[in-house]
Amino acid sequence: MVLFLDETMLRQFPPLRSAWAPRGEQARVPITGENARRVLFGALNPRTGHRIVLQRPTMRQEDFQTFLRLLRARYPGCPLYLLLDKAGCHTAARSQALAASMDIHLLWLPKQWSELNAMDHLWRALKQHVAANRQYPTVDVLAQDAEDWVLGLSAQQALRKAGVLSLHFWLHSLM
Repeated sequence: MVLFLDETMLRQFPPLRSAWAPRGEQARVPITGENARRVLFGALNPRTGHRIVLQRPTMRQEDFQTFLRLLRARYPGCPLYLLLDKAGCHTAARSQALAASMDIHLLWLPKQWSELNAMDHLWRALKQHVAANRQYPTVDVLAQDAEDWVLGLSAQQALRKAGVLSLHFWLHSLM
């Protein structure tokens, strides 16, 4: 079983993107000044479009290890191959040892090539559709809306937004 894995940081302060406004007027984005954060860990099966998402308060090795345990529970009895970046929580010795003990193989994507990670493309679409130019009352509401958006996509929509269905997808010949 091969999965793309990545995390995204959600902040209560919204990412600002270009927006429509009447000619001559600046688009207004009301904000409170609060900037709490949540991390979404996500995995995408590039063959089926199945997604798994986990909300965490931080992106530490303990949070990554919790996500590894969730992946193992969702995909029991088969080796897992995770395509991921070399974030500190992924490369930590205890994270690697836990992965090895659970028959999870960590396959490192090249540094600074986030475009190779299909989950990263899905996060980009998420931020555009859910978080950009609007502030939520709490970061917990934002995180839940974000999780619901990712899991609410059909498999076909998720694969399209992640770039997997493109003829130029870098693993296209293996799919």
